[in-house]
Amino acid sequence: MFSIGEFARHGRVSVRMLRHYDEIGLLQPAHVDPGTAYRFYQARQLSDLNRIIALKDLGFTLQQVRAILEQQIGAAELRGMLILRRAEIQAQIEAETARLSRVEARLLTIEDEGRAPVDGVVIKRLAPIRVAELTGTAVSYQPEDITPVIQPLYSNLFARVCSSGLETGNGIAYYEDSPDQAGAVVVHAAVQVAADPGDHDGFNVVDLPEIDNAATIIHHGSMDDVLPTGQALARWIDASGHRSIGYVRELMVEWSPDPEQWVTELQQRIVPAGEPGTTQQEDGSDTRDHRARGAAVCGDQSARDDAEAGRVRTSDW
Repeated sequence: MFSIGEFARHGRVSVRMLRHYDEIGLLQPAHVDPGTAYRFYQARQLSDLNRIIALKDLGFTLQQVRAILEQQIGAAELRGMLILRRAEIQAQIEAETARLSRVEARLLTIEDEGRAPVDGVVIKRLAPIRVAELTGTAVSYQPEDITPVIQPLYSNLFARVCSSGLETGNGIAYYEDSPDQAGAVVVHAAVQVAADPGDHDGFNVVDLPEIDNAATIIHHGSMDDVLPTGQALARWIDASGHRSIGYVRELMVEWSPDPEQWVTELQQRIVPAGEPGTTQQEDGSDTRDHRARGAAVCGDQSARDDAEAGRVRTSDW
């Protein structure tokens, strides 16, 4: 048998931890000397110790660990718990990384608040455009609600459009207020195509109408960092005596495997400040491009894989 110190060294734990486990009845020594009260452990108890540490590191409480140990779980079951916990932790990491990106975008915007409205805004007419699209509904316009909807939509859209043999152009995604749920939005993931309107093989082809006047600005880099550019455009619209109708449309001008190389045009429909907008759009139907791949997508499997891996991401507005 091993003394408590020897057992702690073999188990790579502290003596204090072993004493605590003994006190709560989780891992008791094989023998306690009645004269000295020294604790002694057997080598076979390393198996129990390993399970306790593994379960604790997986996030279980000591009370839960005790209950699990009573079920005498095997290595295969522990492996399954590890795989599940690993997936949960990875999801948490991705969620926190996205949260930090949104905070960084907000901070950049706050730093820009005192500056004058930017130059480089161009007012233009947006011609009608025909797109292939898939739609879904997000419970809100917040990025954490949009992203899980827009990503699979684009992955499915590119796969279906490419398999149909259609050539694709720039990508456009646009939003509408949900007619059925307050605060929810209908997400349209779209890409330019030359095809007859109507239902096709798993997607729909529709015509987006002309927009007479749109204030536009170019954003360089990842759309995770678009917030300062978008709010700079909003300040320009206000300072120039206009008001916005609906939401910003994002048109992918240049796409690259490296998001920092993206070039995106933000397009916002505007009217003079005293002129009413359409009733349908004043509450904010939105058009935004969520990472168009362009014509190269159908011939570029790696680009499609990137989309499926989550590079089609929504920005924080």
